[in-house]
Amino acid sequence: MQFFIKYSQIIYIIILLFIYNVKGEGGRILKNIFNPLQRLHFYAALFITPLLITLTISGIGYLFFQEVENNIYKTEFFGDSSIKTHQTLNEAVDEVEDKFDGFYISKVSMMDEPYNNRITLDDMAGNQRYVFLDQNNQIVADQNAKHTYANVVRNIHSSLFTENTFINYLVELTACWTIFMILSGTYMLIKKKLISNKNKKLRFQKWHGILGVVIAIPVFVLVLTGLPWSGYMGAKIANVMDNSGELGQSELAINPPKSDVNEIPWATRENKQPASESHAAHHGGGEMPRTDIKNQISIDKVATEAKKNGIDKPYSIVYPSNESAAFTVSKGSNTGVTGLDVSPYDEQTLYLDQYNGKDLGKVKYEEYGIIGKWFTWGIPLHEGHLFGVANKVINLLVCIALLTAVGLGLTSWIKKMKDSNVKVPPRVKKPMSIPLAIVLIVLGILMPLFGFSLIVVFIIEALLYYKDRRNKQKK
Repeated sequence: MQFFIKYSQIIYIIILLFIYNVKGEGGRILKNIFNPLQRLHFYAALFITPLLITLTISGIGYLFFQEVENNIYKTEFFGDSSIKTHQTLNEAVDEVEDKFDGFYISKVSMMDEPYNNRITLDDMAGNQRYVFLDQNNQIVADQNAKHTYANVVRNIHSSLFTENTFINYLVELTACWTIFMILSGTYMLIKKKLISNKNKKLRFQKWHGILGVVIAIPVFVLVLTGLPWSGYMGAKIANVMDNSGELGQSELAINPPKSDVNEIPWATRENKQPASESHAAHHGGGEMPRTDIKNQISIDKVATEAKKNGIDKPYSIVYPSNESAAFTVSKGSNTGVTGLDVSPYDEQTLYLDQYNGKDLGKVKYEEYGIIGKWFTWGIPLHEGHLFGVANKVINLLVCIALLTAVGLGLTSWIKKMKDSNVKVPPRVKKPMSIPLAIVLIVLGILMPLFGFSLIVVFIIEALLYYKDRRNKQKK
């Protein structure tokens, strides 16, 4: 896919340069901005509206995932085990490993009251389970992570619950075209002077445009803050963050520290120790976390050391992936786990030696670069829990307004089809203006999937042009 995107950008620029250099009647280059924008706006509405509606509705569902899960998972989140004897957290970990054969423990989430602690289990097939522990560290319940409300709605929102990369690209493409629709819609609203237009036949189109302009900035913000999840741009943004020095993450976050292998007895020490894979695991390419490494400190010890280092609940403990890796203790603002999110200012990551519990380094929010801070603020803003209920209400109103604007646009188009034989905006026989071509080139470079899709649109336009030309010649 990246191969096609890379080379399509070159083709895309060539096509646009060809289009705005085509001569009009009389050999004159004629300005033409409105008509190409109108037709591209129509194409966008035609192709992305179904997915845009799906993303908006699923986004509304995800806004309130914490409130929903607090009510439907009362036993898991707040319940007690029938066993009243107390056991250590490490004993609980051993019990969970014995009970869930074939799974390995990847993370232990230390929750603040009244939430139960949560152990995250994974297997080699990609399945995941949550196990909940009460105040005595006894097992209360477990659940299939894939089927929880939050994860179902999140997967619908990101990939229509297919976990398919192609669908993820389509979601990103929808976001790109949404940005274009905002820009083109604003231009056409101003150009047609729809705000002051009293024509009743244009009332649906008028209010479609007005509502679109009103929500333009918040929708633009939602799209931008949603890009970290996207298939192509998300990976590019993560790569920039990891390789942009002070603009992204600190060196400690990019290259996590290693545990002191001297703590491993010679009898059990490998000749060649593997490099830390903690960062790679974060992006899905590392080794699985391990609880069976000899001389590894207990999870209780990790929790004690975390408290000594100023890490209070809620936080997560990620097991090291190999003998040289470290325990990772983190507080996050965008975990996607009910009861685990904190304020961006409170984000921090602590690395502890897995053999002696020594503090190997800490990364706080203040040390993030501008891109890292954008992630930290943008994702909870997108999810609707950055500034409490107000964030949810604002996001909800924006989503409802977007659905209304889409509905008004569709209504306007349907009425137009009934009133005339014109089904699509007619093509004006003028070449595209140079300023518009430049804008599209810039957008295509900034959003490669958008540029790639425009090539498809230009091919369709070319086929329609030659079809019309052939029909006229026959007449």
